[in-house]
Amino acid sequence: MTTPFDSAHPGRISLPEAPTYPAAVPFPSPRRPDETIPPPPPYPGSATPSEAAHPAEKPEQQSDSEKRAPQEGLGRRGRVHLAKRQRGIDATAVAQLLLRLPSFLVGLGVVATLSHLLFPGMGWLGVLLWLASGAMAFHRPTERVLARYLLNLRHPTPGESNRLEPLWREVTARTGVEGRAYELWIEDSDHLNALAAAGHIVGVTRFSLERLSDGQLAAVLAHELGHHVRGHAWSLVLGQWYAVPGRIVWAAVRRLIRLVTVVGRGRMSFWAAALLLAVGAIVLAVAWEYWFLTLMLVAAPYLLAAVTRRAELRADHHAVAAGFGPMLAEVLHMMQAAEREGGHTTTASARSGCGKTVAIDPGTVARGGRRSLSGKLLSSHPDYYTRLHHLAPYLERR
Repeated sequence: MTTPFDSAHPGRISLPEAPTYPAAVPFPSPRRPDETIPPPPPYPGSATPSEAAHPAEKPEQQSDSEKRAPQEGLGRRGRVHLAKRQRGIDATAVAQLLLRLPSFLVGLGVVATLSHLLFPGMGWLGVLLWLASGAMAFHRPTERVLARYLLNLRHPTPGESNRLEPLWREVTARTGVEGRAYELWIEDSDHLNALAAAGHIVGVTRFSLERLSDGQLAAVLAHELGHHVRGHAWSLVLGQWYAVPGRIVWAAVRRLIRLVTVVGRGRMSFWAAALLLAVGAIVLAVAWEYWFLTLMLVAAPYLLAAVTRRAELRADHHAVAAGFGPMLAEVLHMMQAAEREGGHTTTASARSGCGKTVAIDPGTVARGGRRSLSGKLLSSHPDYYTRLHHLAPYLERR
């Protein structure tokens, strides 16, 4: 995301102020970890009945222990009740898996062919190992390796943990989710962004941590938690993982065609042309024989982008249901204004554990400005107007 730079603070990006909603209680701006932080006000609607009935009976000063942990129990409404089902799978996650089925079948064919060529009589073992490898998406050590080396994330510092963990406890408590099942990570980025990756990873950028208020940051975390509990994150990573063999073969075919084209400019033009025609004939024959699979492979990126856009709206609804609708709308307004001024947009999204960005290509950072029709159809996130339009009924109801 490219936004105007603040001349008084080189390297810092100044974002325009977002409109304040009547139902949103303002939160204090982020402070340095070593600074004494006064207790923040509770979230809207978080006061207990006794507090609402006797506001004058509240003590004016807090004890020393409360000052040391000012955000402990932020907005907590009594006892936390965990839901019986901690995560599930909604229609968008099912659609993601179904749209990845052609890529899965191509990958299965590639793995089966290579297994039978390399291990005659034992090819089935290679196929079984490949199918079982998808479970690594939920293997904690594997997730940490993916987060650190592929997503360029790091563990939060003690100061960052002191800021994130109380907000995460509040978000998970409101939704009845066991927060300890997930890991919080930080991305050293100057973009306003967040991600839900693999099976248990929730990450935010350093910029989001520094510039968003407590309520806004909690809304972003609730959005990412929605990707996890609704099955968007794990269905995406599984679909992308099983599509890897087909992608490798397609990349090899493209490289071969490019090599033949380069060689064809020299003395071996005749043999190069013959090889190119042979490869093209084989590709066309396979595409014609399996025309339905070919059609699905061509249409799948557009359909998958439409489904991921729907998944973003589902995650927004999850944040609204937890009571963070006004704060989420403020963040979207900030991002929309930054896009207008800087010509770029950054989005909160679900990411794959197999690569830096996914179509969620969870496209975590989408280019701003005017886009072509194909660019709009392949966008993995709805525009901000659409997201705010879907939030409006809930905000008016509040």
